[in-house]
Amino acid sequence: MENFYTYIIFSEVFDKYYKGFSTNPKQRLIQHNLGESKFTSNFGPWKLVHVEIYNSKKDALIREKKLKKYSKAQIIQLSNSQLNKINELG
Repeated sequence: MENFYTYIIFSEVFDKYYKGFSTNPKQRLIQHNLGESKFTSNFGPWKLVHVEIYNSKKDALIREKKLKKYSKAQIIQLSNSQLNKINELG
């Protein structure tokens, strides 16, 4: 069964967060850093700071929509929580 992911990347240079959805967050990070995403292309380099894993695309997309409303403080708190599955990517 394929997993679906929400992810948050961070640009230290611009102090900017981006929240997204992917079936492969590591590969998606590479794409962001290569400038293959319009919104993030001028703000790199990016690093992956948060990942959540879902069994359905629908659930991941619903979560992504909620994450887009998070404040910087909420993102930092979330990234330091047990919900962050970044270490499970392998």
